Formats: sequence, C-alpha cells, structure tokens
Amino acid sequence: MSLLESGENYLETILMLSKNQKDIHAIDIVNHLGFSKPSVSIMLKKLKEDGYITIDDNSHVHLTKQGEAIAQKILNRHTTLTELFTKIGVSSKIAEEDACKIEHDLSDETFDALSKLKNQL
Repeated sequence: MSLLESGENYLETILMLSKNQKDIHAIDIVNHLGFSKPSVSIMLKKLKEDGYITIDDNSHVHLTKQGEAIAQKILNRHTTLTELFTKIGVSSKIAEEDACKIEHDLSDETFDALSKLKNQL
C-alpha cells in the first residue's frame, strides 16, 4: 500500500504519543487528533493490515519498524519545517500549521535544500 497523508499523520501521532506515555490506546489517538472513535478504529485496522502497526492483546498500539521509519521521517520534516518557518519570522502557530500541511508533499530534494537553509540561518 502506498501510505497516504492521513496514514502518515496517524503514524506520526503514535510516535509523538509514545514519547510521553508508555502505552498507546486508540482512545489516545482519538483525543489527540480529535477524530471519531470509528474513524480511528478503521484507520488503525488498515495500518495493522498493511504492517505499519501492531495491536497487542491489551489493545496497546505499537509501531512496526516500517511504521516507525515513516513516522520518524514525517516528524523530522514537521520539526525542521516548523523551525525554518519560525526562523524566517512566521509566528509559531502558523509555522506549525503550515509545516503540517506540506510535510507530506515535499520531495526529498526540496526538503534537503530547506534543511540546509534552516541550518544556515
């Protein structure tokens, strides 16, 4: 499966939540993203079927190596772009929102160039 932006957002959310709490449940994702329980359940089922996450007997959600690699990539893009936008004078709130909008669509080449620019500022 080619992972779409929504799937990448779920993986990124699971990674971010796992940095602050040991066990991740579907309800944690519901609360973080503000989506309905059925919507989250459907997406988690799809991510599990496609090998990006596992769900253990206690309903704890875990990233697989493949899922974690994608989540790390998206989180790195998000953080880097937010920092770049803030450095060039964009407010923190807008920088965060804009980074979230484009983190999925940038080519690696453009992202690498923006990363270098951020480090030069």
